[in-house]
Amino acid sequence: MLMLKTATVLEAISKRRRAERPAAHTGLSKNTIFATTHSADDALVLLGATANGLTAEQAAERLDASGPNTIEATTKTLARRVADAFIDPFAGILAALALVSLYIDVLAVPEPQRDPSTVIVIGIMLLVSGGMKFIQEARSGNAAEALKDLVSNTCTALRDGERLEIPFDELVPGDVIRLSAGDMVPADARIVTARDLFVIESALTGESEAVEKTAATTVVDGAGGSALPLSACKNIVFTGTSVQNGTAMALVVATGSDTYLGSIAKMLNGRGEKSAFDRGVSSVSMLLVRLMLVMAPAVFAINAATKGNVIDALLFATSVAVGITPQMLPVIVTTSLSQGAKDLARRQVIVKELPAIQNLGAMDVLCCDKTGTLTEDRIVLERYLNTDGNEDARVLRHAFLNSFFQTGLKNLIDLAVIDRADVTPSAVVPDSMLGQSLRDRYTKVDEVPFDFSRRRLSVVVADAQGKTQMVTKGAAEEMLEICSFVEIDGIAQPLTDEKLAQIRKQIAGLNAEGLRVIAVAQKTNPRCVGEFGIADECDMVLMGFLAFLDPPKASAAGAVATLEAKGVAVKVLTGDNDRVAATVCEQIGIDASNVLLGSEIDALDDAELAERAEKTHLFAKLSPLQKARLVRVMREMLGHTVGFMGDGINDAAAMRASDCGISVDSAVDIAKESADIILLQKDLGVLERGIIEGRRTYGNLLKYLKTTVSSNFGNVLSVTVASLFLPFLPMSALQLVLLSLVYEIVCIALPWDTVDDAWTARPRAWDAASIKGFMLELGPVSSLFDIVTFAALFFVVCPAAVDASWSELAAAGDVAGMATFAALFQSGWFVESMWSQTLVVHMLRSPHLPSPRDHAAPALCALTVLGLALVTWLPASPIADALGLMPLPTSFFGLLIGIVTAYIALTQLAKRRYIARHGELL
Repeated sequence: MLMLKTATVLEAISKRRRAERPAAHTGLSKNTIFATTHSADDALVLLGATANGLTAEQAAERLDASGPNTIEATTKTLARRVADAFIDPFAGILAALALVSLYIDVLAVPEPQRDPSTVIVIGIMLLVSGGMKFIQEARSGNAAEALKDLVSNTCTALRDGERLEIPFDELVPGDVIRLSAGDMVPADARIVTARDLFVIESALTGESEAVEKTAATTVVDGAGGSALPLSACKNIVFTGTSVQNGTAMALVVATGSDTYLGSIAKMLNGRGEKSAFDRGVSSVSMLLVRLMLVMAPAVFAINAATKGNVIDALLFATSVAVGITPQMLPVIVTTSLSQGAKDLARRQVIVKELPAIQNLGAMDVLCCDKTGTLTEDRIVLERYLNTDGNEDARVLRHAFLNSFFQTGLKNLIDLAVIDRADVTPSAVVPDSMLGQSLRDRYTKVDEVPFDFSRRRLSVVVADAQGKTQMVTKGAAEEMLEICSFVEIDGIAQPLTDEKLAQIRKQIAGLNAEGLRVIAVAQKTNPRCVGEFGIADECDMVLMGFLAFLDPPKASAAGAVATLEAKGVAVKVLTGDNDRVAATVCEQIGIDASNVLLGSEIDALDDAELAERAEKTHLFAKLSPLQKARLVRVMREMLGHTVGFMGDGINDAAAMRASDCGISVDSAVDIAKESADIILLQKDLGVLERGIIEGRRTYGNLLKYLKTTVSSNFGNVLSVTVASLFLPFLPMSALQLVLLSLVYEIVCIALPWDTVDDAWTARPRAWDAASIKGFMLELGPVSSLFDIVTFAALFFVVCPAAVDASWSELAAAGDVAGMATFAALFQSGWFVESMWSQTLVVHMLRSPHLPSPRDHAAPALCALTVLGLALVTWLPASPIADALGLMPLPTSFFGLLIGIVTAYIALTQLAKRRYIARHGELL
């Protein structure tokens, strides 16, 4: 909620923070400055709080007074949203046409001759185009917010002295919150107590290294806090940052817009960089604008020279410019994406940013972690062994003390240890389980939290007699580095090279069975209480190992095979042991014959890494930064569209580096914040459905672009040819605009159309060049039949209807006859153009001929029938005179059927030829 709504603010800050630092104003609230420069106790007094937090009544009163803990960063005003909906190049063309028509048809003629119909129709087109864009964007925005609400972000706060999980937006100044590894910081807060707390502030400072935070008071030199820099706030954690490791209790000093992030949000203006999807739409728009700038002046010059009426030529040329551009492009884009987001939601895929749908469909490499994604989201402790390979309850006992008393983010391994101890009988306390007896007999003294560089965690506990022990568990290799002794038969002995080799062989054997191995070590009476740290993790006694089974999901093999068949290569990027990961990969069908380790990656430059990464599907023992580097190299140097699926703290950097970050609702806050797509089930099968839906959405958008652009291009060619030979305009500006309006309304149903399975079978990246080729190859087909229609109307249908040819009417000076002749001609092309332009959508939407088994969506079929019926009826309607139309003779409809039938047949041939040359239609 709060974090999701401030994503754009975080991105903008990270890009602009260095270049645009306020000279004097630091963005820190008065409470924050006071809390930084005074003790934690003074800050508690200032905010009327205690170390046990607020009461529920106090919190409710403060929430009413301060408002919800949300940042109103970049919400558009109503006026801005209306302007964005109605102001674009295409709307500018329509507005220019309306102004020209207003002057020519209304202002510059006597009152009896005034005809505002063209202005009215253009006004309707503007309202339909802009209004629908406004409505669809509003709906998509509402839908996106509704979908985001499904993703919960909560924090632990003390209320009435008890720990409660509350939503971010309910925090108030004076709340005391608990932070641990993986948490997003929900508000600006003053550290009260901390243990090895490191916070990532890159979203605010641009620096990637974590910053240590303590409860110590900041001493400010000189003028005080008025120019207090962010770097000096070593005792403050800021909204939007994340906890890398450690724990803390912190006092909330500022919420919502009073936070540092909120103050920066108020100062930020402008928009972020365009996504690849936005750039693709823009490239197509520019292609159409360039085409318009070439064709419209040519039509104007030809008509002005041949017809002698500059004003009419200008009006008609402007209409042609409108006709060649797909006015509903913004509407279709928004509708396609919002409809795709709704369809994905039904498939348990939540879209945070609409353009991510196309990136999902274009993805050809999916990087994912192993645990929970390819394997069951649970881990079972199978064995607890001493260094001789025998089961030993003492190893389980010490592992429980470490897992239960650590205060960080309890992972699946910790939960598995606790669960096993809770069902294992105690050898010391009769009729009691091991876990419960240890809870009663030991107390926690201190802890050294887990981090990804050490890959271990230490807890110091004391028994009833006051004896203290440091118990450490972690990755086997990292644990061996800190052990100087080994426990054999309950006695600590020096760890010899021979014993070390035996232990490594034992670990390798367990890994070969697909078991994940964690080592357990201890040290008695390590040092004085309160002075423990990472430096104490040395000269420890290795006790034994925990062997965990992380079985592959039953659906994993099928999902991987399906993704591979759909053109998405699955690559596993894990921090786990390579042998364990390789066993899982082999079980589900991922090639693990070529494994690249994190230690090897650091020795490679980007070019060498790219070469290795292309051939490798398993990367093991990786750090978070190594994951991010791999994603960047595959994107930038290999040209892949890369998605990264993760749910942990160590996945956030890689998700941000990818084209499409994918997370799950159960992920830690920073992972959900970094994601573009959120799955409601952590399953590759769900993701596969999302990928197909992303491709379908893009396919329907491409249908509109290709069919509309090629059809419009053909119409412009037809107008250009007709202008050279006809003594009058082939269609009035009003008729051309009205025809375009009806056609575009029919196309609004395209986002609901089906897409061939063959087309969704592989990744689909944006390709503006293919649209241009489609236009140039298939557009002239419609021009051919337009010219046939022109000839039939000019030489057959119209002369038969008025009993004279054009030359005879002109020679006789029959002005009324010539007007009737021209109106009949324009009515005929008006109807024929609508039939050919609309039916070609159904011809080009699929490689196959329309049939009962392969037809358009019902909505598109219904709008097609209504559009054709309306345009065919208009020449005989009561408003025909106002539109410059007149009833068509019966003979015309026989001609229409023949031309449309021939057009469909030739289009099918041209379509086959295009597919033969390019391999596919869309």
